[in-house]
Amino acid sequence: MPSRFAHLPRLLYRLARFAWRVLTAFLRNRGILLAGGVGYNILLSIVPLFALLCVLLTHVADERHLLEVLSVQARHLTPGHASILLEAVKALLESRDAIGLFGIPMLLVFSSFAFRMLEDCMAIIFHHPDHPAKRSVWVSVLLPYAFILVLGTGLLGLTLLVSMIGALNNAMLALFGVSLPLASLSEPALNLISFFGMFAMFSAIYKVLPVVHIALRRALVGGFVAALLWEGVRQLLVVYFANLSLVNAVYGSLATIIIVLLSLEVGAIILLLGGQVIAELEHNDRAGLPWYVDPSRDAVSAIR
Repeated sequence: MPSRFAHLPRLLYRLARFAWRVLTAFLRNRGILLAGGVGYNILLSIVPLFALLCVLLTHVADERHLLEVLSVQARHLTPGHASILLEAVKALLESRDAIGLFGIPMLLVFSSFAFRMLEDCMAIIFHHPDHPAKRSVWVSVLLPYAFILVLGTGLLGLTLLVSMIGALNNAMLALFGVSLPLASLSEPALNLISFFGMFAMFSAIYKVLPVVHIALRRALVGGFVAALLWEGVRQLLVVYFANLSLVNAVYGSLATIIIVLLSLEVGAIILLLGGQVIAELEHNDRAGLPWYVDPSRDAVSAIR
């Protein structure tokens, strides 16, 4: 047993040094400022994005089930105040006829703001002067809409799954007078699926948005850690804003917008910090050094 934990102090020391290095690089890249820009752009994009997807998907999916699925996604993005976003989306859905052919491209443009900002932030975090990389302008233009298409496909799949379970449950009630056990688990199941959806989205952002090549395994690990960390922070934010926060007293009628923006900024900090971790690991990999070695120092002395 003692030999099994003999290397634990050294591992903890290396982890602490690596964490300090990541935090230093994050602050050097103005990570807090970047997260503020990402959070603001997500706030600008989230309602048009949800409204656009709902307007398009209601042609092929049940609107009630679609809004049910959307409410779970909104709670994952804006803990404690998802109802505000849903009300805005419902208002746009009620006036969908007024949106017209001109309104849909405008919603599409506004929906892409967050992804464009994220791409710029990832370019700053993953930039390295010794290994410059370029991306076609058309790729950068089309990437946000590719993400929107993927999100729409995932939302449609979840809605169809909920609709199928609901229809099957109604059939069981009509034929046998019993309901499916799965029907009562729809909310936890949706939450679990939403968590894996966040994991997949974070991993895709780490894999695709940086201009440099990112190993798939690092993108997956970074996406899972970021999703897990956000889930924990999201639960804390719900408790904090419900019981401890003074935002309502300070900002009054503006409190809801401030809380939503703060939640999105915290999520952006987690997302960009995960990107910084991957960037430091990729930096070491290119230099041929172990993960715990700081390339800015003497490699030989660092390894010793």
